[in-house]
Amino acid sequence: MIKCGDTHVLCTASLEDRVPPWLRGGGRGWVTAEYGMLPRSTGERMRREASAGKQSGRTLEIQRLIGRSLRAVVDLGKLGERQISVDCDVIQADGGTRTASITGAWIALHDCVAWMQGRDMVSGDVLTDQIAAISCGIYKDLPVCDLDYAEDSDCGTDANFVMTGSGGIVEVQATAEGAPFTDESFQEMMTLARNGIGELLSLQKITVS
Repeated sequence: MIKCGDTHVLCTASLEDRVPPWLRGGGRGWVTAEYGMLPRSTGERMRREASAGKQSGRTLEIQRLIGRSLRAVVDLGKLGERQISVDCDVIQADGGTRTASITGAWIALHDCVAWMQGRDMVSGDVLTDQIAAISCGIYKDLPVCDLDYAEDSDCGTDANFVMTGSGGIVEVQATAEGAPFTDESFQEMMTLARNGIGELLSLQKITVS
């Protein structure tokens, strides 16, 4: 369970002795993710997507982001033909659910790989680095890190940063909600993101040590 303020996400990793059909016979594994928000994770009850018969575009985009982020720090060849599926279920939402999911998902993935190593199922460094993410934005003309719902819903610029432990950038999502943002504002958000993610990476290390 990762808690970032009032955003709480339960992250679990499940190992399966299979890979997607298009990877069969290649000797490589796969890491994928699913994301969902429980009906009362928000102020008003949300309808379960399962009852609607399909996932929303937002849900699909977020779980693809989580999967891409995790795969960026996994040596898929060392997994063998196995798949690790990471489920991120939002218990309570107050902004930044996708970034919290990525940060918590890495810990769940780490635990799964450690379980495999303890049973001699894999050898070598399956995980090549850490991965963490954080939101930033321009709120009332000031750069802000780790936006809550009130800030996120009223910010002029909304951005998400995904970075590795070695400082590499995996993905940046940045959108101007009103007036375009400047290079200076973007660099300010980048600095905040690096500092914030640095703190998250330190907490990850403590958690898995």
